[in-house]
Amino acid sequence: MVAGNTLTGTHVDLNDLLAMRFQKPNPNAAKSRVVGNRAGAKLSHLKGRGVDLAEVRAYQPGDDVRAIDWHVTARTNKVHTKIFREERERPTLVVVDQTQNMFFGSKLRLKSVAAAEIATRIAWHSLLAGDRVGGVVVTNNDIHVHRPYRTNKSVARFLNDLAEANQALNRATQPQLGILDVMLRIRRLARHNFRIAIVSDFSGDPALWQDHLQGIARSNQLLAVHVYDPMEEFLPPSDYYLVSHGKERVSFFSGDPTVRDRYQARFQDHSDALARTCQHSHMQYQRVATVDENLNLESWQ
Repeated sequence: MVAGNTLTGTHVDLNDLLAMRFQKPNPNAAKSRVVGNRAGAKLSHLKGRGVDLAEVRAYQPGDDVRAIDWHVTARTNKVHTKIFREERERPTLVVVDQTQNMFFGSKLRLKSVAAAEIATRIAWHSLLAGDRVGGVVVTNNDIHVHRPYRTNKSVARFLNDLAEANQALNRATQPQLGILDVMLRIRRLARHNFRIAIVSDFSGDPALWQDHLQGIARSNQLLAVHVYDPMEEFLPPSDYYLVSHGKERVSFFSGDPTVRDRYQARFQDHSDALARTCQHSHMQYQRVATVDENLNLESWQ
């Protein structure tokens, strides 16, 4: 179901994911500078030989003499050289978690639906920017890998697997594979100079995530999109509740201030640990709640 520009409900439909290709981007979203729609169109922050002038500075031993700026040299009577901003193609890989832990939500939609929307928006945005786009869909029992290509059809195939994985989630599903189980495969797939977005709730031990995320970021640019539900951060209003994961039932009273504080602190500690992991020159971290509408992924630049 679509409410405005936001996917809602328990499952996604492929047609809704495909339609996002034609949605206008959020005007408040950060934008990469794009100079074309072919390979090498995205400008990196690295400086080297290219077609876009970054600055002119005093000549230093070892500089390419072909880059000397003779106009500035004549005007200042000191040798100056041009420094160019290097054009580099950075294939985009979108990794989206559709495992059982994502089949949860208290308002508007499930985490699996929010993750599907975020992954779709990143894929279409990256293709529009001229990137080759690939994807990895992680399910309870399998991993679907789509290598990066610069075509609408390749993104559509990725989104088809994403929609099918999302629709297969239900309360009776028994997970046999977790996203952490496939991180090593992702690291082998994206060996060097990829832009990688991982969309997940990052459940589990933050220390294990730290090892994998920092391993990927050693030679790639990484965005970790942490999808969460408000009920994971705060307990519901004061009352007695009965919860179950399908096999066991637990009752609790949410009005106990100590219980509420511990519950919130546990979520905050987990989020803080992920954020600290991403304090790296090649890593970014963003939290997105299932109730957020008109998603603006400011970190994906």
